[in-house]
Parts: sequence; structure tokens; C-alpha cells
Amino acid sequence: MTGIRLHAPAPGWAIDADVVVVGSGVAGLTAALRCTAAGLRTVVVTKANLDDGSTRWAQGGIAAALGEGDTPGQHLDDTLVAGAGLCDEPAVRLLVTEGPDAVRRLMATGADFDRTDDGEIALTREGGHHRRRIAHAGGDATGAEISRALVEAIRERGVRTIEHALVLDLLKDDEGRTAGVTLHVMGEGQHDGVGAVRAPAVVLATGGMGQVFSATTNPSVSTGDGVALALRAGAEVSDLEFVQFHPTVLFLGAGAEGQQPLVSEAVRGEGAHLVDADGVRFMLGQHELAELAPRDIVAKAITRRMQEQGAEHMYLDARHFGAEMWEHRFPTILAACRSHGIDPVTDPIPVAPAAHYASGGIRTDLDGRTTVPGLYACGEVACTGVHGANRLASNSLLEGLVFAERIAADIAEHGPHREGVARNENGEVLTLVAPEIRREIQRIMTRDAGVLRSASSLTAACDALEALRQDTEEERKAAEPGVDSWETTNLLCVARVLAAAALAREETRGCHWREDRPDRDDEKWRRHLVVRIAADRRPVVRVTEGADFPPVTPAAP
Repeated sequence: MTGIRLHAPAPGWAIDADVVVVGSGVAGLTAALRCTAAGLRTVVVTKANLDDGSTRWAQGGIAAALGEGDTPGQHLDDTLVAGAGLCDEPAVRLLVTEGPDAVRRLMATGADFDRTDDGEIALTREGGHHRRRIAHAGGDATGAEISRALVEAIRERGVRTIEHALVLDLLKDDEGRTAGVTLHVMGEGQHDGVGAVRAPAVVLATGGMGQVFSATTNPSVSTGDGVALALRAGAEVSDLEFVQFHPTVLFLGAGAEGQQPLVSEAVRGEGAHLVDADGVRFMLGQHELAELAPRDIVAKAITRRMQEQGAEHMYLDARHFGAEMWEHRFPTILAACRSHGIDPVTDPIPVAPAAHYASGGIRTDLDGRTTVPGLYACGEVACTGVHGANRLASNSLLEGLVFAERIAADIAEHGPHREGVARNENGEVLTLVAPEIRREIQRIMTRDAGVLRSASSLTAACDALEALRQDTEEERKAAEPGVDSWETTNLLCVARVLAAAALAREETRGCHWREDRPDRDDEKWRRHLVVRIAADRRPVVRVTEGADFPPVTPAAP
């Protein structure tokens, strides 16, 4: 089904480009820089400021086989293990092979990574990695440094940008090809209100959808806008049930909502221990890597221990680091903890899992192409097949970097494809969800589709979310156009698709943990779930024939 669009005013202004990139994290800005270098007129649209995406919050670093004795093959092996049988091996092989040079090009762009005393890139370990291969910057401020370097490069090269702009819907031409996007610019400036960027290539790099849950490490802008737009445009999404809950998020109290401070996996990589209130290291014996096991295993172990002891959190003990190591290696985390009254130098840090990363997203091929001609996706919004059922730590920045470069190369090679006229007046107008429903969506998802899931909880989630949709459709709770109602409508869309996929996958695999189906079932479920939105706006879930990703073929217009 194509042609569903948000209720919004008609565009009051328009600009033309060859490529419009939506999002300003590592994926979006890399794609924009490479497209600009290829001579393409490129426009970057971002929801807040250029440096306000998820990238700047990345503490741990970027994984690549850069160290002596490390190889892409070893990186591939660790990624496949973490992905629990659902990684697309060709995609992973491409990632780990092209990754080291992509990181070097990032450094050439201006990103300054931490160095050892002899001038080599300083590398650390994180969960699931058998070698030190995580490059970091500013101790624990890698994302901020990458964002700084890319934003500076964008400004130096004069790339046109539209900040504080919420993307609304995809424009298509008469042939069903991508023809640009509609967007709403918040506040006064060069453009204001609803407008359009007309371009034959659209790159979605809008990040994640962590705000669908009550507690998340994601910034407030992560409301699933890209996935929702793609679904309305007729694109397919895959593996959306695999939401990674970061094991160690600073616990701020049972009622805390919104973005929560992350305590990077790199803290455990440097030797911190997970303990309960009695000081017992409960990860010992759970996995050969103990605290450095893949994130799904650590998150499950923490949750189980919390259940067993009736506790709201566990502790991360790194007091043995001493003040000097904390101040130099993890200054951002140290400051965040101290701002909440916790001193990691003298006290264990209270931690609990929170929604962190969407391993699934808009289904793409190895060049970032989706099932809609001219529409590309990269970064967290995309599902390239790299992450499988559980992302390996610090592969996300690398994925955004590598696939953004591939998208730019594909667009440059095939050139802007202009034929029809961009249209947005056709199709069904979606009734908007009232902004006050946002917290209800988050409560439903946290309670029924969080770390612990079951058939009964997921059925309850699907029913409750469908009831919210029906109430809106009957206009008992319909809202007027505006940023809050558009975001809430997007959140409801991605929540319904996520819950439907999680209910359909009747097994435990990776970061999808079903209490009623505790075992991994390779015979029946070593395959992917692909979802689209049907004519009645319900999620339609199909199961692939095997673990290989089916080819990405353009949907019929």
C-alpha cells in the first residue's frame, strides 16, 4: 500500500536538489559530504541542530580491525556470533572489509581519535569483541568528536542545510519514483512552516526510535520518523522486533522517563564488574566473557537478577579504577554520574537496562537502496542485515559510515533520475494522534514489549495500540497538525509494527526475549520478518524462506 500521508498543510515553499539527506548523524553527514564531492546538489534536513542527533551521544567508539594482529575476518566472526544466526554475511563481510579504510577517511575529514604514547590509535574492548578494536575520542566522547568533525566539514564545503525541520512524507512522481520530501520547519528562518525539497534521490538517516519506550538512551528527536515515513510510502521494514536494551544505563529512579544517561560498555571493557547489592559478581559463569558478553546476554542476566532479588537495579563497580583513570578515560560518564549525586570513584553505579538501539529498520540492499525507487536508508533507521538479532557493540557508527559512502557512490554512478513531477496531493490522509497519547504508547511498550516479552504481553500491547489507533480514526482523539501530533503519530506507527513482529517471532533470539518461548528455534525461526502496512493500515508480517535476506526489489507504484 502506498500513498498514505500525514495530515499537514500543503507545502508553501519548495527548493530543488539532486539529493536530500534527512538526518545529521554520522550516516547522514557522511552521505551528504560524499554526494557533494561527487558534484551533486545536496541538501541536508535535520530535526534539531546539525549536531543534535544520536551520534554525538555515542560514548564507546567505532569498531574496526585497525590493531596489530586483528583482521576483518575476526571482526566478522564476532559480529556473526552477536547477531545470533540472523546477520546477512555478505553485508557483514562488506562492513568489516571496507570499515578500516572508511575510518581512516573519517580521520582525514578531521576526526581526532585518542592515541597511545607512541602515536598509534588507542584501542579498547567492548562486549562481544575478542580483541581490542574500538577506536575512541576524548576518552568517552567519541560521538561528539565525530559529529564535530563532520559538521565542520559540512559547513566548510558550503552544503545547504535546513535545521529544525521535521520530515513529514515522501514525494513521488507519476511513475512511483522518489521525488523529494515534505517537511515542516520549526520557527522563523530562511524557510518556515511546511515546504518541500524536490529531489530524485532521498537518503533517510533519521536515527532510531528509542522514544517509543519510557526509558531510553536516545535523544528526544528519536521518534521513528524515518521508519514511519518509509512505511507510509510503501517501503518494507525488517527485524524491527530486535530492539537492543543497553545493559548499563544510569538508574535514576523507577519513575524516570525520557533520555537516560548511558554508562558505556567501554567501562566494562576496562575492567568494571557487575554486582548485586551484596557485591556478588553474577556474570561469572553466565558466559565465557563474563561482563563482556554480548549485550543481550548481559541485559538478560541483569533483568533476571533484579527479578530474583526484587530489586530495581544492579550495580557497576569500577571503584578500583581510581580518580585519575575516571577523570581521563571516562570524563563524560563521571560528570553525568556526579550530576546525579553518584561518585563512581567511591561508589558503585546503580544501573538497569533501557532501550538503546534498533537493530532492524527500513530494509535495504548493500547499496542502501530500499524497495521504493530512489529512496535510500542508512544508519540506525536502516536494516542492512549487518546486526542480525543483536548489534555487536560499536558496529553502529561503522555501519553508518560504510553504507553512507556506498549510497553516495550509487547515486553518483546512476545520476539523478528525473522524469515525472513531484506529487503529494494523492493518497489517503492519515488522522493524527493527539500528543497526550505519547506517554500511553511508551507505557504500553515498556510494560508489554520491553526486555521481557510473552505472547500474552505482546497481544495486550497490540490490542492496546490498535485501540488507540481506532479511537483516533473515529476522531474521538484526533489532533490538529503540529510537531507533537506528527511525532506521536509516527511513534504509534512504529510501536504497532514492532509489537506485531515481536508477537509473530515465537522464540527467544538475540535481544528478543520471550519468556513463554525461552529457546532459540533455528529450524523454524532462523529467518527474517518483513513488515509492510496494508490498505487497512494494519501491519502485515511475512516470514522469509531462510536466513538470507531476500533481494530488495522496488515495490509497484
